[in-house]
Amino acid sequence: MRRLVAFTLVLLTAGCGARIEPVTATPTATVTNCGRQVSYAAPSRVVTNDTGITELMFALGLADRMAGYVIGPGQAGDVASSPWRADFERVPKLGEQITKELVQGARADLVFAGWNYGFSESTGFTPDSLAELGVATYQLTEACRNGVGRQRGIMPPLDALYTDLRNLGRIFGVERKAEELVEGYRKQVADAEKLVTGHRPKVFLYDSGLDQPFTSGRNAAPHDIIGKAGGENIFGDLDDSWTTVGWEAVVARDPEVVLINDYADGDATTPAEKRAFLESYGPLADVAAIKEKRFFVLPYAALVEGPRNPAAIEAFARFLAEG
Repeated sequence: MRRLVAFTLVLLTAGCGARIEPVTATPTATVTNCGRQVSYAAPSRVVTNDTGITELMFALGLADRMAGYVIGPGQAGDVASSPWRADFERVPKLGEQITKELVQGARADLVFAGWNYGFSESTGFTPDSLAELGVATYQLTEACRNGVGRQRGIMPPLDALYTDLRNLGRIFGVERKAEELVEGYRKQVADAEKLVTGHRPKVFLYDSGLDQPFTSGRNAAPHDIIGKAGGENIFGDLDDSWTTVGWEAVVARDPEVVLINDYADGDATTPAEKRAFLESYGPLADVAAIKEKRFFVLPYAALVEGPRNPAAIEAFARFLAEG
């Protein structure tokens, strides 16, 4: 019997170059995903949903294990700015909305998505419905339900990132690569924390929403991005990931900085439009961040769980350190 060894081009983050690493076959791997023990049999036709999830596969050098990816129309800018743009170009884009029909058409053996990152009871696209079709699923840890209604998040956001990298490393037989990434990201975050000064400004993450703002609780990536960069998430007391709040709560918590998500969703789609709305919205007129015009923009793919999170921490830390 000849041993087959597949080689995958591993595209590292900007400035790190590229390397070739063998991907060893893993007949069966068992990991803990969203509190459940799940076994996988060496998937080779993975369908991913969302840019951050897709980039996790690319960062691990697993583009050749993918049947394709699904991303919404508001994420085109993320692809253009991605350190893994070459992988986005060579792996098929299957559509803008993930469905069971799309997954079956791609002959997928694994779907990597999350609640509100593709999985949804309202559309009927759930891990249970895919299991009925014989398709395995892996759920993004940031999006795991935490047992309180539909609230999401079961661990600190960066821990969720490292957990998914290690789990995927086991599932696909690239554990060494996963550990290298985790070690490198931990160092990048630690170096960014050295930039933090004494004052920790209050930060409001603004994703979207005119009637009610969509923001981040303590279980979504922006919470750790803000905290590790030297700020304080004004909604860090909410045991949820991405969630809707009221403008009255924003005013009461008086943020000193607004971190804007560059994501086309809702009426105000560009960062400039979002900033213009915030500056013109009467109830916010006396909020410190608005009066002092302190805004910072990060791309969507840097603010959802994914391999751009450590670089986002560094970028935001430098902004806050400048005062």
